[in-house]
Amino acid sequence: MNYTQKIEDIVKKLKTRKSKNIIYAIVGITIVAWFGYRFYAVNAEHRFKVFNITRNNLDNGTPVEVLTVQEKKGILYEPLTVKDNKAFVSGARVNIFKAGQKSDNCKITSVSKNIDLDTGMYIIRTSGCADGMHYIEKEKVGFYIPVSALTGDSVYVVNNDVAEIREIIIADRDSQNVLVKSGLSESDIVILSKVKNGEKIKIIED
Repeated sequence: MNYTQKIEDIVKKLKTRKSKNIIYAIVGITIVAWFGYRFYAVNAEHRFKVFNITRNNLDNGTPVEVLTVQEKKGILYEPLTVKDNKAFVSGARVNIFKAGQKSDNCKITSVSKNIDLDTGMYIIRTSGCADGMHYIEKEKVGFYIPVSALTGDSVYVVNNDVAEIREIIIADRDSQNVLVKSGLSESDIVILSKVKNGEKIKIIED
């Protein structure tokens, strides 16, 4: 029997009613199985909740870093340009400095109470200071927070897991820290992360 005859015999068998029924059954089972699989897959996708950071923050709160404020002795740094152990400052800054303040091995020995008529400035005399910029230490007691926590003259504090804006009055500051005069109380929790007023928050645990 040649190849052509074999093909013809197969075709004849497929044309029989029994063969057609088998083919229809296989096709039907395949279709039902495919629809069943798709139904299962779609339900599984609906049950699976895709992570969405915005929805997660709304549900659980925006993760934030915080600082619990406590009254303490801290140090702020004030720039002072020295030449030949002498510095000149304006009347707006002269009260910041006083004898005994230090910067490394450099220290202030005296602060003039009278304006220098030649320069219109106040003279600060130092000891052990090389020529150039120095950062004089100012030791004060109060509530210290990072400059980065400020929003204008306000900060955000935690109030029942919600960010609440709080206006403060600043007593002093340097490039990194702020000394708060009023607006904060002992154990207030200041938010260090960026938030909005009324936003639900979640404190990041150490």
